[in-house]
Amino acid sequence: MIRKIYADGSEMEFIKEVEKRSRDTNTDVEKTVSSIIEDVRENGDKAVKKYTEKFDCSAPLYYEVPNDVINDALTEADPRLVDVLLNCVENITAFHNRQKQNGYMMTGEDGTILGQRVRGLDRVGLYVPGGTAAYPSSVLMNAIPAKIAGVKEIIMVTPPLKDGTPNKDILLAAAICGVDRIFMCGGAQAVAALAYGTETIPKVSKIVGPGNIFVATAKKMLYGVVDIDMIAGPSEILVLADETADPKYVAADLMSQAEHDKLASAVLVTISDKLADEVISELERQLPTLSRKEIIAHSLDNYGAIIVASDMMQACDIANRLAPEHLEAVVENPLEYIGKLDNVGSLFLGQYAPEPLGDYYAGPNHVLPTSGTARFFSPLSVDSFIKKSSYIYYTKQALNEAADDIILVAEREKLTAHANSIKVRVNDIRSRED
Repeated sequence: MIRKIYADGSEMEFIKEVEKRSRDTNTDVEKTVSSIIEDVRENGDKAVKKYTEKFDCSAPLYYEVPNDVINDALTEADPRLVDVLLNCVENITAFHNRQKQNGYMMTGEDGTILGQRVRGLDRVGLYVPGGTAAYPSSVLMNAIPAKIAGVKEIIMVTPPLKDGTPNKDILLAAAICGVDRIFMCGGAQAVAALAYGTETIPKVSKIVGPGNIFVATAKKMLYGVVDIDMIAGPSEILVLADETADPKYVAADLMSQAEHDKLASAVLVTISDKLADEVISELERQLPTLSRKEIIAHSLDNYGAIIVASDMMQACDIANRLAPEHLEAVVENPLEYIGKLDNVGSLFLGQYAPEPLGDYYAGPNHVLPTSGTARFFSPLSVDSFIKKSSYIYYTKQALNEAADDIILVAEREKLTAHANSIKVRVNDIRSRED
């Protein structure tokens, strides 16, 4: 079961263990993925279909899912599920609408015009797991900000079920979000198909969405050929708690993330030794009732910990060092901690804002930086689906006034052709003035 550690310096060994799990690479996986990528690059649809039949099912019902099948998933779905997903869409849309950016233009008295254009990417690929780990919520979280950003076309790839059919919950979410095309393929081959394009699958500008180690490795290898959202590592939660926290809630929240993966990390940082012991008791009581108890137990044994800090300042320092994907502040005055917890993917405040609230419903995105990268990465957002470009207009007189400054810098950098580009113009301007 989960270990208890006192923050006297010994917690650093555990922190290093957690950080190491995310840095480990599998050379066999890299070799396999590299081979698949090259095959898809050379052989397109033929290679994608070959690997789909090898890894997913022998006879997929479709390669591209027909539009009427997608529409049927919406009309035939459980009405209650449709209503709930629509509520989620409303909340996610309201939150992400505030992230939209506008271009701008600056004009000078000398006639210069400077500006920036902001526009959505032309085409984005959305990877959606389709087997036992099928998450329609991830469709919403990826597709909605893309639509708000103005992405012109969303191409989804998702592996078929073992019987060759698509996952109906995934199709339902895609229909609700307005995904344009859906292809039944998964794994590294689907990522490569999106990155390079095939005879049937269009080439995209960016690939987003979660996946297993083969998907994550393919995204990493293809970054540069195509943009990606992030390299997702195992899921993480850190609960920061004082003596007012309910141990029943804390234990439940730790296990809510530990059930994702045997490599998931669930950490409680608290100033209360009493709470630490009560949480351990609650974990032992609740765990046997859960369907994924074996995964949870493995995760808690290997990458879980309860760290007892001397005060809340030290507790916050530990939280910022770990920079977790999800951080719950289950404390007496949670709003006071917004400015103290800087390195976090998403911050949940108080007894009644558990992490699953953010996974599905509240509105902020659940695609978050992992493996300590919350120190410098941000959650998926509308910004993830836009590109910016600047523009410059100078009048003849404005260039003439700036020319000597530009030439000086160019010549100091020994870029004489840069300087010459300015000189040939200002020489004409000044000769005419003479």
